[in-house]
Amino acid sequence: MQMLNIALPKGRLGEKVLAMFEQAGKSCPAIHEPGRKLIFENEETGVRYFWVKPSDVAIYVQRGAADIGVAGKDILEEYKPDVYELVDLGLGKCRMCVAGKKDFYDDRERTLRVATKFPEIAKAYYASQSRQIDVIKLNGSIEIAPILGLSDVIVDIVETGTTLLENDLTPLETILPISARLIANKASFQFKNQEITQLARQMEALCTKRA
Repeated sequence: MQMLNIALPKGRLGEKVLAMFEQAGKSCPAIHEPGRKLIFENEETGVRYFWVKPSDVAIYVQRGAADIGVAGKDILEEYKPDVYELVDLGLGKCRMCVAGKKDFYDDRERTLRVATKFPEIAKAYYASQSRQIDVIKLNGSIEIAPILGLSDVIVDIVETGTTLLENDLTPLETILPISARLIANKASFQFKNQEITQLARQMEALCTKRA
């Protein structure tokens, strides 16, 4: 049996995803042992798992270090990796939003200043509205940008909206829904098609059951 290399996102989402893979018959007892190891394999089920930073999963899959992996739709839309998107796993649900002060008014006579960690998503969204923007790329504490006058609005992931509320901001528009997606390397999908397709079907069936 040839090994299937699977990139898992570190953290809470990765634990949920791993549970799904195991339900689909890809168990790996070694991954549950305490320690700092990052790569685990089980020859019986033909699987090799490795933990990586969530934003790096798509890179490992695109470049063939992993055959399949799980990445958020936000990462796929922002970086447009050359991979196949196979299944919406329905995990880690949230949305990409435009947010700003409650009394925000968009004066279309001037360029809109947008602070975000997701410049490509912001550009594509506003380009579809023929709206001129000035993108301010930030790496953290996005919410304070409108408060301090650095930007007019922000484009960011919103889960519950609590952080926005605590900073006197509100979601203004939804850009796209986000959830975890099962993705595959294009060459692996060709050469390990049977294993990948079968696993994707099992994962899809688990999602349907859960829904």
